[in-house]
Amino acid sequence: MDKEEKRRALISMALRRARPGTGSSESLLREAGRGYDGAEVDRYLQGVDYVIVGGLATRLYMQERATLDTDVLVNSNDLSAAESALAEANCIKEGVLSIGGSTWRTGSGKLLDVIAMDEPWVDDAIEHSIQGPGGRPFIALPYLVAMKLSAGRVQDLADITRMLGRAGDGQIEEVLRIVRKHRPQDIEDVLSMIELGRLEYLSS
Repeated sequence: MDKEEKRRALISMALRRARPGTGSSESLLREAGRGYDGAEVDRYLQGVDYVIVGGLATRLYMQERATLDTDVLVNSNDLSAAESALAEANCIKEGVLSIGGSTWRTGSGKLLDVIAMDEPWVDDAIEHSIQGPGGRPFIALPYLVAMKLSAGRVQDLADITRMLGRAGDGQIEEVLRIVRKHRPQDIEDVLSMIELGRLEYLSS
């Protein structure tokens, strides 16, 4: 069974077992995050085009999940410039990411993952970022979904389901447009995750 078959089996199982009203309350989902905000990334990546992804980005679209590091996405062609900027800022390179990119330790001791991808949507994701806390560039929901579909871990599928469960109709339309354009093989899975997500937040 390949990765896509495993994902479909997991989604099918979730659809069979889902019950209305099992998600977190909407009031909790709308609470402002109070955890680590990754503000220092601005100082380290000056002159580099990037967008914030990972846990800091998902909190814009779903219940906050605690995180103590920052994940940023750059085009693969910009990885060298990003690493040079980090080195000049006295950050320490701690390793290489299997998905592409590298992990760094900042001067304050925080971890910063620079994820480098060459997917055709990456430049659009960076260009069409949304302004998040502190005015920093955060990845928009449609591209975050595309990124998590590419990763395909169980946690990524759960994140997609929760984010789409509380997304508005306009956001859903844009997500589906981007998925049809860049990952058409995943459209049926995304439709199922929308159904799962909305079911989770129905009143029981």
